[in-house]
Amino acid sequence: MKIITRIWHGITKKEDADAYLNYLFETGIKDYRSIKGNLSTKVLRRIDHDICHFMTVTEWNSYESIQEFAGEKFEKARYYKEDKKFLLEFEEFVTHFETYIID
Repeated sequence: MKIITRIWHGITKKEDADAYLNYLFETGIKDYRSIKGNLSTKVLRRIDHDICHFMTVTEWNSYESIQEFAGEKFEKARYYKEDKKFLLEFEEFVTHFETYIID
């Protein structure tokens, strides 16, 4: 079976890590999960000295489902209004992988 995995990466200051995680759950994660074709949603977080890396890893049943979340230009990262309070940079694109489930 083939699904699509979408990976987004962001960086905050270490002291903003908990607040951003909560904000992420209220915005992007909530929106991911509201789309029928979203199969799973994970948040990876790693504190590295004075910064914190976040990755969202979502699995989807099709590119069309991803477009429902991200719009027609689904390769571009989707940001929210308050992201500018937390994120240190804004990566323009996300990464998509065809993912094969082996039973």
